[in-house]
Amino acid sequence: MNCAFWVLYGMPFVHPDSTLVYTINGVGVVIEIIYLTIFYIYSTNKGRKKLVLIFAIEAIFFTAIVLITMLALHGTTKRSLVVGVICDVFNVMMYFAPLTVMAKVIKTKSVKYMPFWLSLANLLNGLAWSAYALLHPFDIYILYWSSFWNCSAYSICLLLF
Repeated sequence: MNCAFWVLYGMPFVHPDSTLVYTINGVGVVIEIIYLTIFYIYSTNKGRKKLVLIFAIEAIFFTAIVLITMLALHGTTKRSLVVGVICDVFNVMMYFAPLTVMAKVIKTKSVKYMPFWLSLANLLNGLAWSAYALLHPFDIYILYWSSFWNCSAYSICLLLF
């Protein structure tokens, strides 16, 4: 869902000149679909029903946001604002999910539950998107989550090692 919203954000009718944003996140959507398809194939019936239900809810929510964005908001400035904020919210949720173990790491004084390579990859990802947000025509929505949230959080993770 995160990549789908970033694809929407990168579209010319929402945020012009963001080809890199929608192409990279388009690849992310394809990877997510492949992963979910494999998960669906190997799931139990209960797991399949749950996956279909969650996917349907996400599709309805995404469609509603697209319709509201396209029909109620006129001009790329307003569309960029609304979709950019939604993207930031989903990014914070996605990148902070692995950080739920940080309290356990601090409490147990063991990094056994926190994967080093995931933390490093997420930090490097945040740095790359920060550079893009600064080098490309300045983009506050990409910079906000990548620099402030992502880089800060995963720098702390790496300090715990």
